[in-house]
Amino acid sequence: GDESRKWGPPFMKNSNDSCYFMANNRNKRSICIDLKSPMGKKIIYELAEQSDVLVENYVPGKLDAMKLGYNDLKNINMKLIYCSITGYGSKGPYANRPGYDVIAASLGGLLHITGPKDGEPCKVGVAMTDIATGLYAHGAILAALLQRSKTGRGQKIDCNLLSTQVSTLINIGSNYLNAGLEAQKWGTAHESIVPYESFPTKTGYITVGAGSDEQFKFLCGKLSAEHLSNDKNFSTNALRVKNRKSLIQALRKIFILKSTEDWLQILEGASFPYAPINSLREVFNNEHIKAIGIVKDVPHKVYGSVKMVGPPVEYSDAETNITKPPPMLGEHTDEILKEILGYNQATIDDLKMQHIIQ
Repeated sequence: GDESRKWGPPFMKNSNDSCYFMANNRNKRSICIDLKSPMGKKIIYELAEQSDVLVENYVPGKLDAMKLGYNDLKNINMKLIYCSITGYGSKGPYANRPGYDVIAASLGGLLHITGPKDGEPCKVGVAMTDIATGLYAHGAILAALLQRSKTGRGQKIDCNLLSTQVSTLINIGSNYLNAGLEAQKWGTAHESIVPYESFPTKTGYITVGAGSDEQFKFLCGKLSAEHLSNDKNFSTNALRVKNRKSLIQALRKIFILKSTEDWLQILEGASFPYAPINSLREVFNNEHIKAIGIVKDVPHKVYGSVKMVGPPVEYSDAETNITKPPPMLGEHTDEILKEILGYNQATIDDLKMQHIIQ
């Protein structure tokens, strides 16, 4: 079943539906079908015949055993794009293992490189491996649809959490593969760029990223610390990395003298990026977040409305509105069977009596 509905607290007010579920299921419809029943399979076959894309995240081989695998459905619809999202992919010694975000993040090295220096392994605050895998799958599906427009054929796509996690090691992975450099935890700092981290202030923290020599000079000017940019030990990024400890100590002594708010005013207009470390209250009350309108208030027939973070992209010739709130379990079963398959109400009622649909 749909376990994420139970992933709480917190839950929606007077409800057993989790806020976690609400965050991930906008613009979707919900249909409940017993996949193990012959009639349930028949419904899936009929839907597959008229669908462009199927996305599933069962353990490899599970749907094949149920006669719902890619080879079964491509015989019904050769244009179908069939995307499997798993923990470890469809091959290799771990293929049949179940997978979760933090498990793939552990095996794939993310927890090893995350957290304060010399601290224990640390999980990222949100499920970034899950999110990145979904984004990879999204891009792969669109690419497969584009190819289908040229070939007329669908195909199977394999996406998995572990491969995604290893791919997102990016420069950290390259450092090991090409230079033999084992990664370590850096807290908020960057392994190869200095200064590029957070600094404590009187009232909180501020993060600065001086990624070039010119930006470092500009930073020192804003801090009235030109002696640092004039110091030959800090004249290039390579030297700043080499002499990281002494430079960061000097910068920390400066940033702690004023409040975060004061530093934001001083750094206004700087040629390098900077930002405070915000709480969620501060995030959603931020003037820029409010101005871009990314938070949406979506009407819901049970909860009145649900506040959601909308799509983070904008198109010049299309809208990215949230058109449907997260669905109740099986909310659209009748609607989908009527709209797509042409079932009448009597047939639907009979299927419900047999517990084939809900």
